[in-house]
Amino acid sequence: MRSLGLFLFSGALLAQTPVSFRNQVIPVLTKMGCNQGACHGALAGKNGFKLTLRGYDPDADYDTLTRQAVGRRVSLADPASSLILQKATFGIPHGGGKKFAKDSLEYKIIFDWIAGGAPPPLANDPEVVSLEVTPAKAVLAPGAEQQLAVRAKYSNGKVEDVTHWVKYSSNADAVASVDEAGKVKMNGTGEVAITLYYQSRVLYSRLTVPFANKVDEASYAKFERKNFIDDLALTKWKSLRLAPSGPVSDAGFLRRAYLDAAGILPSAEEVEQFLADKSPDKRAKMIDQLLERDEFVDYWAYKWSDLLLVSSKKLRTNTMWSFYYWIRDSVKQNKPWDQFARDIFTASGSNRENGALNYFVLHKDPILLSENATQAFLGQRLTCARCHNHPLEKWTQKQYYQLANLFARIGVKSGPEGGESIIFAKTSGDVNHPKLLRPLAPTPLDGDAMPLDSTDDRRAHFAKWLTDKKNPFFGRNLVNRVFGNFLGRGLVDPIDDLRATNPASNEEMLAALTKDFVDHGYDVKRLIRTVMNSGIYQLSSEANATNQNDNVFYSKYIVKRLPGEVILDAMSQVTGVPSVFAGYPAGTRAMQLPDSQVQSQFLSSFGRPPRQICDAGERSSDPSIPQALHVINGDTLNKKLSAAEGYVSLLIKLGLSDKRIIEHMYLSAFSRYPTEQESTSLSVLLKTTRTNKDQRKQAVEDMMWAMLTGKEFLFNY
Repeated sequence: MRSLGLFLFSGALLAQTPVSFRNQVIPVLTKMGCNQGACHGALAGKNGFKLTLRGYDPDADYDTLTRQAVGRRVSLADPASSLILQKATFGIPHGGGKKFAKDSLEYKIIFDWIAGGAPPPLANDPEVVSLEVTPAKAVLAPGAEQQLAVRAKYSNGKVEDVTHWVKYSSNADAVASVDEAGKVKMNGTGEVAITLYYQSRVLYSRLTVPFANKVDEASYAKFERKNFIDDLALTKWKSLRLAPSGPVSDAGFLRRAYLDAAGILPSAEEVEQFLADKSPDKRAKMIDQLLERDEFVDYWAYKWSDLLLVSSKKLRTNTMWSFYYWIRDSVKQNKPWDQFARDIFTASGSNRENGALNYFVLHKDPILLSENATQAFLGQRLTCARCHNHPLEKWTQKQYYQLANLFARIGVKSGPEGGESIIFAKTSGDVNHPKLLRPLAPTPLDGDAMPLDSTDDRRAHFAKWLTDKKNPFFGRNLVNRVFGNFLGRGLVDPIDDLRATNPASNEEMLAALTKDFVDHGYDVKRLIRTVMNSGIYQLSSEANATNQNDNVFYSKYIVKRLPGEVILDAMSQVTGVPSVFAGYPAGTRAMQLPDSQVQSQFLSSFGRPPRQICDAGERSSDPSIPQALHVINGDTLNKKLSAAEGYVSLLIKLGLSDKRIIEHMYLSAFSRYPTEQESTSLSVLLKTTRTNKDQRKQAVEDMMWAMLTGKEFLFNY
């Protein structure tokens, strides 16, 4: 059955009013796939016929249809003989096959447009300002079908049903599929987002089929809710019939918290003290103490250095250090995140004196700057919009170049000292739109435009919009990054891809966390404390019968491999032998390195990002053969184990008992006491070496090697 939208596009209406090229013809071409990347929307088009991708430039498409091919694509004298209709109906051979029939609404729209004189797109054509889908979310039964209805609101205030013209896609075909008419078929259990694309506007409908689990309500009652995060997680679990895992042990939580918050292991003494503490609030107190440690500062300074691409590849050594120290000092001060961003985008002067200014030395091209800044601080990947409207987002090419023009007047000149640059705001200079061949008014995404002739610092205009509490992306982006660090997966995944077509796994939780973060002054440390104190962060990684396959809704802790820098530092910590980095003081940890260019085959093998592009995908956690070789037989670990000044040698020299040696190694590497079985089996091995120190040292080395190359050490769980 055809929707109301088809009536609005019906022959009766079309006969009375001219057909709009922008709002009726382009949607037909888009719906039929004519202007998609696989057809005439490809970069070079198809068979000499090129349309703009998804109709992002109606004026160019109009010229292509009416002016090229000697006007044969559109025949005003005989509309039915127009190539655009002949080929689409397969009246003459067409590589793309038959697109629609002569008695279809699509045919009638294009026919009537041509018969009406093929009017061009007009500057005052109404534009789509928003979409609305019904249902926006729903819980359905297995195998159910659901028809979506989509309405578009136009700039002239009119609202029309456009269900028939929307392009639909599913982000989880195993859960649900959707046809061209917007009819959804639930294929499995779980949650799915059905993405809707119409006229560069994007929306999604979230549909759920609960898992076929029998969950005892007692499992929900046992879950200890500690803050609003837990309430929202619990609501999601109930809707999906997922039961949460039990709480993690004190030993497991201590190790997890140290690694996630500071990139270090607790010492054996710290583990013993924590496990002996019977205070009911000891976890909260430990979190508070951990957040005040220098290692916490090192860890987050390193993380933000990844984000801002701190590297000597494009910076002199002295200015690279200046940039890093500025980031580290900001973390140490717990500088509010909005102030952190403003300090970058509103600063001028010497990049040696103000390290934040090195961001502009790294990004001298306004195009590169606009793309990296929006991905780092907004989680928006704009690169596609450089050449055409974004195929997966609402951003247009026009918006892209309006944004880029905000960074067109950043001056960089050499300073008096070596490597020094002076950053200043220029009063002239623009970025031209590549098709319009003229600059557009500098405008943030969905923000207010600046007059093109204004001499005010455009960066300040950007910074004001960026950090405005009403900005829907700024706080959300940081919250997602922090949440992903601790829970193993961002509420939006990938962690830096917050486009409209990539919805959060728990939108209510992300919205609540973002509001709390913004309402409390963009306090990053407070956000971290909130997440770490939550009940979901303190769940065990052990699965139950209902959540074995859940790595999306946080019903259990997601096991993750440690970053290469953390692994290397942990090996140094457990063996008592620091790593050596050329040009850096003895005892420097990998997590204290400001520069990604420091030579280390171990770190490179374990996925250290080169900091060349602002993309979380630069850091890899995928296993590889070089990683296995480094761990199993590489000099990095073996030399630490055999070092005369290391802990293995010290344990032998001190003459500690078998039991104490075993306990110390387990407490140091795994942050727990050995089980009775582990202690017994290793004691048997050590007992035979008591009279021979060389054999005893070798046995302890072997034991520690086995521990440091195992999953329990290399992963956080």
